[in-house]
Amino acid sequence: MNKLFRNAAADIPASVVVFLVALPLCLGVALASNAPLFAGIIAGVVGGIVVGLVSGSSLSVSGPAAGLTAIVATAIGKVPAYEAFLLAVVVAGAIQLLMGFLKLGVIGDYIPNAVIKGMLAAIGIILILKQFPHLVGYDADSEGDETFLQNNDENTFSSIWHGFTYIAPAAILIGAIALAILYVWELPTIKKNKMLQLFPAPLLVVAMGIFVNYLFVAQGSSLALSNGHLVTLPVAQSIGEFAGFLNFPKLEFLNNPEVWKIAVTIAIVASLETLLGIEAVDKLDSLNRVTPTNRELKAQGVGNMVSGLLGGIPVTSVIVRSSANVNAGAKSKFSTIMHGILMLLFVALLPGLLNMIPLSALAAILIFTGYKLARFTLFREFYKKGWDQFAPFVITIMAILFTDLLVGILIGIFVGLFFLVRSNFKSSLMVVCDNQNWLFRLRKDVSFLNKPILKRKLEEVPADCNVLIDVTRADFIDKDIVDVMNEFIHHAHLKNIRVEMKKSENNLTHKLFRNVVVQVPELKLED
Repeated sequence: MNKLFRNAAADIPASVVVFLVALPLCLGVALASNAPLFAGIIAGVVGGIVVGLVSGSSLSVSGPAAGLTAIVATAIGKVPAYEAFLLAVVVAGAIQLLMGFLKLGVIGDYIPNAVIKGMLAAIGIILILKQFPHLVGYDADSEGDETFLQNNDENTFSSIWHGFTYIAPAAILIGAIALAILYVWELPTIKKNKMLQLFPAPLLVVAMGIFVNYLFVAQGSSLALSNGHLVTLPVAQSIGEFAGFLNFPKLEFLNNPEVWKIAVTIAIVASLETLLGIEAVDKLDSLNRVTPTNRELKAQGVGNMVSGLLGGIPVTSVIVRSSANVNAGAKSKFSTIMHGILMLLFVALLPGLLNMIPLSALAAILIFTGYKLARFTLFREFYKKGWDQFAPFVITIMAILFTDLLVGILIGIFVGLFFLVRSNFKSSLMVVCDNQNWLFRLRKDVSFLNKPILKRKLEEVPADCNVLIDVTRADFIDKDIVDVMNEFIHHAHLKNIRVEMKKSENNLTHKLFRNVVVQVPELKLED
């Protein structure tokens, strides 16, 4: 327990920041999912407290994710009652728990680094683009939406364009002051002041937003923001009414095939998003801590079971909240747990205060978070690494921007694998020609993909030449390659080509080559 509180001085202010960022996102995701608004709050509280306690991640923050909105919205429409959907969420959690015990978390280790960094940059750009309309007072789209095509028949760019035609002066004023505060709080002189650092900039931004709008309301000004521009949270007049917001799954729907289909879909997609999320968060961790992936799947499984049992929508590790947590200076998972506790306390005891927060103030916080994720130096860094790194990085960003997170990641992985295969393809075969002497050297892994270029190069060898084929440096040689080589050796005498081959004595694949051999003994490493 002492270990949990060790970094409380850094974690508590960070938890306030994450709470302020997570609250509108929980509501926005629930709204976009066609679920009760309170279902998003339940998922946020469970993601913070339950997943936070069980997880092995120091900085990841879980909650309802925008990447699941389409799946959840479709699922709710297919089942006979919301209680049936909740049962599917519980079953999905059980499947994730099983996946953790089966050690399937290793899947996350196969995602290329360029794709992970591309995902972070894409989330940053999306935050800037998606939150700009809220910054100027155009709140037609929900706060948690991250997809290109929106539920209100607009897209990311048309929403920005319409934002210029539906400007709310008070929202712009609050947003501009908020961005100024966030910028100033990043200056070295402010960061060195320990007294000022006790007050997180996002908390000041929210307090400023409430105060400015309160002044407009008190003066009866027409500039005062309407309820549509403020956080909208269900308000309970009593503990009994608050408990009435909860929904519970019904076991009678367990024999419904649709429930099981939804459960499997949620389990797979939520697990993929989680593994992507923790991989990305670990990249942001200045202490280079590594999250145990199988434990994380178990934690998410427990979280989804609890969320479904209480009436909440599914939870995953969420990049936006996690990156806000990192940028706020969190050191341990105590920040994650505290943000869940704060959400529970404020929603239960002070919902009226939360409903006074302008969305433009929260938009400024998210825009500033996006700016940190999509910094220009990241693009320059990958450009210097070469096209095999820069192309997957940029394509991942573009794919996420114009589709959604999961589809974009899958496209990025495919592109990353293409460049990996291409790199291995180019380096696995070396051909050197010196007058009448030809050298064919196979290196690393030589697959059937190298077959066309190998055949072409062998056909280019003119008559009356000497050919040395060296396969000693090849760890793996596809049988198709062996066949091509043997065919060349078999017919070489027709063109008066003299062939020699170097191969290792103890390699089983090498023994498949025809015997025009210069044997090379296996290298033995000295102790």
